[in-house]
Amino acid sequence: MARMYSRNKGKSGSTKPLESKKVSWVRYKPAEVESLVLKLAKTGLKPSKVGLILRDSYGIPDVKIITNKSITKILEKNKVVYKIPEDLSALIKRQIDILKHFESNKQDKTAKRGLQLTESKINRLIRYYKKSKRLPADWKYDKNKARLLVEN
Repeated sequence: MARMYSRNKGKSGSTKPLESKKVSWVRYKPAEVESLVLKLAKTGLKPSKVGLILRDSYGIPDVKIITNKSITKILEKNKVVYKIPEDLSALIKRQIDILKHFESNKQDKTAKRGLQLTESKINRLIRYYKKSKRLPADWKYDKNKARLLVEN
């Protein structure tokens, strides 16, 4: 599949195995995995970091194979939800970093282009999350107040 803005057909990135079956070395039961997910999420970690820690420290390759639920579904079920979805907050952080760079480097045209691309991705994600009701329909994104959104 082609990239959205670069006109390239990049193939880098991790891919999951074709067969999604339980592996023999995992000794955790689904209830134990769910409690680990909740414990790690309550320390303030985002769902992607929770998955990395489970993979690297506990040897759990995929939470969904064991529990039949994704990490975000487990967190939603136990009412540990974040105000803003993780991918949207990452894009907002990127926009803040670009804006900070752009303040001191006004002539940086590449940064300006990166800022435009990031803002369009943010707007597209907001539209999607409003349509899928993960964000309220009256939720507004303000570029000037973005730092407050990400800090919380």
